[in-house]
Amino acid sequence: MSTPSHPKVGIRPTIDGRLGGVRESLEDQTRLMAESAAKLISSTLRYTDGTPVECVIADTCIGGVAEASACAEKFAREGVKVSLTVTPCWCYGSETMDMDPLIPKAVWGFNGTERPGAVYLAAVLAGHSQKGLPAFGIYGREVQDGGDSSIPEDVAGKILQFVRAGLAVAQMRGRSYLGIGGVSMGIAGSIVDQPFFEKYLGMRVETIDSTEILRRIDKGIYDEAEYEKALAWVKANCPEGKDYNSPSTTRSREQLDKEWESSVKMALISRDLMVGNPKLAEKGFREEAHGHHAIAAGFQGQRQWTDYQPNGDFLEAILNTSFDWNGKRAPYIVATENDCLNGASMLFGHLLTNTAQIFADVRTYWSADAVKRVTGHTLSGDAKNGILHLINSGPAALDGTGEQQIDGQPAMKPFWEISQEEIDACLKATTWHPSITEYFPGGGWSTRFRTRGGMPTTMFRLNLIAGLGPALQIAEGVTVDLPDDVHSILDERTNPTWPTTWFAPRLTGEGAFSDVYSVMNAWGANHGAIAYGHIGSDLISLAAMLRIPVYMHNVSRERIFRPSTWNAFGTADLEAADFRACQNFGPLYA
Repeated sequence: MSTPSHPKVGIRPTIDGRLGGVRESLEDQTRLMAESAAKLISSTLRYTDGTPVECVIADTCIGGVAEASACAEKFAREGVKVSLTVTPCWCYGSETMDMDPLIPKAVWGFNGTERPGAVYLAAVLAGHSQKGLPAFGIYGREVQDGGDSSIPEDVAGKILQFVRAGLAVAQMRGRSYLGIGGVSMGIAGSIVDQPFFEKYLGMRVETIDSTEILRRIDKGIYDEAEYEKALAWVKANCPEGKDYNSPSTTRSREQLDKEWESSVKMALISRDLMVGNPKLAEKGFREEAHGHHAIAAGFQGQRQWTDYQPNGDFLEAILNTSFDWNGKRAPYIVATENDCLNGASMLFGHLLTNTAQIFADVRTYWSADAVKRVTGHTLSGDAKNGILHLINSGPAALDGTGEQQIDGQPAMKPFWEISQEEIDACLKATTWHPSITEYFPGGGWSTRFRTRGGMPTTMFRLNLIAGLGPALQIAEGVTVDLPDDVHSILDERTNPTWPTTWFAPRLTGEGAFSDVYSVMNAWGANHGAIAYGHIGSDLISLAAMLRIPVYMHNVSRERIFRPSTWNAFGTADLEAADFRACQNFGPLYA
């Protein structure tokens, strides 16, 4: 399988270029700032495969153009895709700045009184703005002494937020979105817009017809040994639940077993289509062994495929999950119904958190009054203002059960932190039901679980708007528990074979977040991506790097971190300024 190299973070220690005493007195402090920043990043952040983020420091401090050019050459050789400039002093702004237009960049100017690091920070950020190269400015709130090598908490937070978003940008660049099939049931999000992926994300789009899966099944273009292993694992670990079909449409045991076999093969083949598999070359299928270098994919499914073949619920659920028959591993991002915009949203969340993502329909708003009327139950706690029923007419990652834990609370964790006991709990909490024939005449299996309450989560979604382009919406909130009988009454008003997450967005009393109904009413499409944690601020930083405006969010003002030049577009209304800035600078890769 393809294993793309990791993008590295480049640390640029800049310095006052005046030799003869000034520069020499600053070399040690400047170098120490760079080393401290590199240590913070590498000891805190990891790539999606669990390895620590790698940093590359310029060979010398950068006092002018010659050293800036030497640094750029080294960064190009070393695979640096994110740039952090650090300095405790005045430097020659336009001579020392990072000029690469495609690399996300930030500058940390030391807040000290001995040398004017803040003056350089302001000067070089002005240079970035004037040259159309937006950069994030990092300046601590408190004055530090000249010999202080520590990184203040507020500075560390901004460095890490910048690097998380910058690495997400870097990891998408040059990869592919693989659309398996075409448009599902007229859903706009599954109209894969190639210019969006190319201009905004730096990705290419690969498309194949769904019949390629049938060809590979018929011709045996998959690893038979792994298939036998996977099928045995499924039989041992994927418990079947109630068949909700009517007696006239109930399928035989023999037919259900065939559907399991097809579902497992579809999962293996879809993974191989994304990232390749050297085992296929050993069988003589050298072209198929390469895969499509895809970092995300989507499966059309309905209707043509699912009217004829088993649905894609198993392949989507298991690939999006942080484990399978081979054990723990990073999730593959696969969008239901080929909704590429929700797939891209899930990709954002995964790259920022290293965790699996939940794909869901934003299905129903339940007010407290409506719940009381239907069930007799009074919503309370986080649910008191009403809840959203997030339920997917397909699968969601099994991590979404909430059966993993952090400090005794339900969570979704990076795969390397998940224990075998937590894997077993996720599997036990999930049942697999014969698909409802009226939805899926071709059969297949549907995932069912209920997400545990109390998880801090963020629901978000990219939308494409004619004349505007992409725009992002974000709702931070929490999952909630309902009593079993109340859950059953509400859940069984729709298809009970699908996974459910009860979600309460955090309300601010303003705009789309004046109440829970307004969140539902303002949601831009029928799907949403749900990530563990309150990652709204990271998403806002990432969106700014890509020049994608955010038009709806409940992130507090003090957590918002965008390039410094955004201030020039207005500070009273940050969202309006965001739209103006993104329009002014245009797509990152255009």
